[in-house]
Amino acid sequence: MSALAPTTNPGDAGSVLARLAALKTTPTPELKAQWRTLFGSEPPPFNRRYLESRLAYRIQELALGGLKPETRARLVALGEELDGGKPHVRKRRLDADRPITGTRLIREWQGVEHACTVTPDGYEYAGRPYKSLSAVARAITGTRWNGWTFFGLKNPGARP
Repeated sequence: MSALAPTTNPGDAGSVLARLAALKTTPTPELKAQWRTLFGSEPPPFNRRYLESRLAYRIQELALGGLKPETRARLVALGEELDGGKPHVRKRRLDADRPITGTRLIREWQGVEHACTVTPDGYEYAGRPYKSLSAVARAITGTRWNGWTFFGLKNPGARP
């Protein structure tokens, strides 16, 4: 039987539990080897905890058969409903959360004053358009910043 073939023998429950328990003490290189066997691809460069949880799910999925086709179809439908059918849609801040168009945001950075203007489509800094405040903050500092934090704006997601 292939390592990727599901089993239906209820007697395998003990071996599944043993494999799950062993994940906690398995060295990381061996976890990565298990990933290659169970998923047929290179493991992602994520932390050990992520590898353990995904391997645990995959071991159970192979032993018990995974999600029913109806459940998979329902999850796909819900995902499309949430993101408009686009798999990698990034939610933008609501217009109500953005500063009013024309607002100038000023920040002093390393002794230099920097001004950014809110435009209808995003932001303008040093005569160039930017889609996000984070992109402006990166242009100023050369490192990744949360633009709202960089310019001292409150987080609209945090409610009193």
